[in-house]
Amino acid sequence: MREFDVLKGKLEGKRGRAFWRSLEELTGSPEFQQKLADEFPWRVWGLPEVDRRRFLQLMAASLALGGLTACTPISRRKAVPYVKQPPGVVEGGVAFYATAFVQGGFAQGLLAKSYQGRPVKLEGNPTHPSSLGATDAFAQAALLSLYDPDRSKEVQNAGQPSTWAAFFSAFRAELRRQQASRGRGLRILTESVTSPSLEAALRRLMARYPEARWVSYEPVSFEQLYAGTQQLFGRAAWPVYRLEKARVIVALDADFLHAWPGSVAYQRAFAEGRRLVGGRTEMNRLYVAESTVSVTGSAADHRLALRPSQIEALTRDLAVALGVMPGEALLPQQANWVQAVAADLRAQRGASLVLAGPQQPPVVHALAHAMNVALGNVGRTVDYLPPLESNPPQVQGLQTLAEEMRAGQVEALLILGGNPAYTAPADLGFAGLLEQVPFSAQLALHADETAVQVRWHLPEAHFLEAWGDARAHDGTVSLVQPLIEPLYGGKSALEVLSAAFGEVRSGYDLLREHWQGQWGAAGFEGRWRKAVHDGVVEGSAPAPLSLTPRAGWQAALPPYEAREGLEIAFLPDPMLHDGRHAPNAWLQEAPKPMTHLTWDNALLLSPKTAEELGILEEVQMAERQGNPERPVLALTLGERRLEAAAWVVPGHPDGTLTLYLGHGRERAGRLGSGVGVNAYALRTSQAPWFAAGVQVARTGRRYPLASTQNHFTLEGLELLRVEKLEEYKTHAKHQEHLAPTLYPEWPSTPHAWAMVIDTSLCTGCNACVLACQAENNIPVVGKEEVLVGREMHWIRIDRYYEGSAEAVRVHHQPVPCMHCEKAPCEPVCPVAATTHSGEGLNLQVYNRCVGTKYCSNNCPYKVRRFNFYPYAESFIGHGDPEAAHQSPLSLLMNPEVTVRSRGVMEKCTYCVQRIEAARIQASKEGRPLADGEVKTACQQACPAQAIVFGDLEAEGSRVAALRQEPRHFVLLEELNTRPRTTYLGRVLNPNPELPTEGEHGT
Repeated sequence: MREFDVLKGKLEGKRGRAFWRSLEELTGSPEFQQKLADEFPWRVWGLPEVDRRRFLQLMAASLALGGLTACTPISRRKAVPYVKQPPGVVEGGVAFYATAFVQGGFAQGLLAKSYQGRPVKLEGNPTHPSSLGATDAFAQAALLSLYDPDRSKEVQNAGQPSTWAAFFSAFRAELRRQQASRGRGLRILTESVTSPSLEAALRRLMARYPEARWVSYEPVSFEQLYAGTQQLFGRAAWPVYRLEKARVIVALDADFLHAWPGSVAYQRAFAEGRRLVGGRTEMNRLYVAESTVSVTGSAADHRLALRPSQIEALTRDLAVALGVMPGEALLPQQANWVQAVAADLRAQRGASLVLAGPQQPPVVHALAHAMNVALGNVGRTVDYLPPLESNPPQVQGLQTLAEEMRAGQVEALLILGGNPAYTAPADLGFAGLLEQVPFSAQLALHADETAVQVRWHLPEAHFLEAWGDARAHDGTVSLVQPLIEPLYGGKSALEVLSAAFGEVRSGYDLLREHWQGQWGAAGFEGRWRKAVHDGVVEGSAPAPLSLTPRAGWQAALPPYEAREGLEIAFLPDPMLHDGRHAPNAWLQEAPKPMTHLTWDNALLLSPKTAEELGILEEVQMAERQGNPERPVLALTLGERRLEAAAWVVPGHPDGTLTLYLGHGRERAGRLGSGVGVNAYALRTSQAPWFAAGVQVARTGRRYPLASTQNHFTLEGLELLRVEKLEEYKTHAKHQEHLAPTLYPEWPSTPHAWAMVIDTSLCTGCNACVLACQAENNIPVVGKEEVLVGREMHWIRIDRYYEGSAEAVRVHHQPVPCMHCEKAPCEPVCPVAATTHSGEGLNLQVYNRCVGTKYCSNNCPYKVRRFNFYPYAESFIGHGDPEAAHQSPLSLLMNPEVTVRSRGVMEKCTYCVQRIEAARIQASKEGRPLADGEVKTACQQACPAQAIVFGDLEAEGSRVAALRQEPRHFVLLEELNTRPRTTYLGRVLNPNPELPTEGEHGT
């Protein structure tokens, strides 16, 4: 016990004697003695009894040897401080690494910010073709999924804890049994696969077991698109759109600006065609025909609301008008619209584009691509590539798999990602069939609905924990690089498949081996390092195909069939997609762009349809009273029934109901389970996107829906400025009018920070909202708090309707803190918590705030948020603040931003931490700050680059130039608060041959 003697020597003297006395008092207490007896029942174990003195000796020795290490093995390595900074260690602990976020198989390039070994923020990769430095809301929220405490944490066998070793042993044994039949009973079910390395592993497995079958299924897939190109060209092809070259764009139920492969890049390209700055007076024109008001529809110059089945009729009429096919008008009431659009397309031959949405049947896709061919757009505004998905997902493949399972032909089923028990068409009964498979295993992030139906459930590694690759929307291969070891011991699909070929290997080794086989050994290391550094494999995009329509393709098109009765459309949820993001609280609480609903989905319908169903008056009364409850309707489609609360949406086509997929989960963690209703219960393999003949009945019940639209919206004031392009061209130069004020003048400083938001470019996609939340540790509050107007987002995107209920135009206006130079919030704070910086920032000193809320009451823009409860601690601890410090969610928090608690007012700070970081870096390099060097989180994430932040005092400042634009305006300028956050008015480019109102279908 030499260590004990050393420690005892150190504890001699007055301070040492006090330590021993307090320790003896503690150990002599009855409570401690009872605890000791409970923890060390010596006589029960047959061991010699240890008295208190001996116990103190042993405890002191253990402290001297290892400290408070709990169950961690004592390390024999010495910690040696370094003088020279080693590779991979960044001063301050912050570094960025290229990786990629994959959704639906398609990659979006990211730069992940790592702080002392843990990812804390995701940004777009400027060199990646699908992100170009921006992101969408899904990529921003992916960080929360990494630290989600409800993620799957262990291998389970028949619902009981097991190990990876046990699974691999069972898996190999099953594969040995399959060898005799050459894999006749083996099936692999995946989501969409664009990963070259994973495809190679799957092909290798199929070669070893030739009778096995690989099935791909995505609930939101492009199966109809491939079928349409097959009809037209005789082969399946993937279109890549060049929107930056398109002057006239027609979207046929195609929400290409949101949640599409490449939608971030498409937003950037579309916005470049509408950016009216520096004297530019030309912009593109967008026509949209759709069955539900969408992000793309809100950006349209002309929007036509049609029932889902009528989109095909409109497409046929447009093709006839362009001379692509013979025929007569199917929608004579829309003849003027069709003729005007056709003329506009012809006038822009080679600079026009027609797109069709994945929910439309193959004939719509075939005709859309045929119109592009006829207009000379191929090779200019659209290119065609071979299918980027290795085994394109098909509903029919899942149907066949279900039939084989029902017949007992499937002996082993390996599910690599996805949740088919929840997302499979309702008529297949897939969840029940899983129980009939003798050997079944699922790899997934969460123990979801499928996990309880299979024999083995395997925890999947998050993309920030695993190596991999995937293709971008243009075919460029992206490398997925981990930033952290798997938190819960998860593995990637590539690692799981390696077990089929012998030893389980690391994803890094497997990925390197694959690409070394592609590139060869010569020069491999340099090429590999460059690809990992850049996040993309240079030159990996496939060359465009040379395609021509096959002979007689028009005659092969099926005839149009009009549908009777109410139609229902099933669309991916704007925030939850197909339901995979249901456990993500950030996305659950993000207001949906059009309805601003949170924590729910609802049955969307038009005012006229609501009137026909007898609920319009009830809904209008509830809206006037501020009552969140809405009538619940019972839907019957064939033999299936579902109940959902109704939400009336202006601009929705009459005779149509819309229900978003992704809600109604039963096993989506503590926060995502039981939220909303499950639209998959009505979705069948025969009608996966829309169906006619739905029956609706009132239930007499009501259900509260939490919408944020009217919580802070400044109704009844002049808030937006919208004009036509011809009116914009006549504008005089902007003149700023400053009224007299009694507020003091602030002294001039080297910097004057300001922001300008271009409302012509904003689509309301929520990327900025989620980026701000991730950057600034903004908590979620839950549905009950949202219902009473207590959401905490620092940016809200107000949505406004213009026009009649049938022909509505949608406008978006992001509203962060205005950072007023004459801020009404500052003089009313009794403790000077609300202060003004010399650089124009309205600051909030959290440790001074006492929660009087005077500042919020005095803010005319209503951009301040108050912590009524310890939201952050409750969220991290999932309702148990005491457990917050043990939750992995504590690792999520950005260390550069304070985590606020109860009783504190908070708001947008212009990301002051980023300003200071840039200032420090410039000071180290002995140079002034460059214009554009500081990017706020919202600005950096915005796909359309609608937000510009900068220094008004900097020479050549972009933000200063934008404030001189003719469109520039100040929100509530009449109040003379002189905000540093200002706007550019929205400009529309309507066709003079079409009315701007009255555009609605039947």
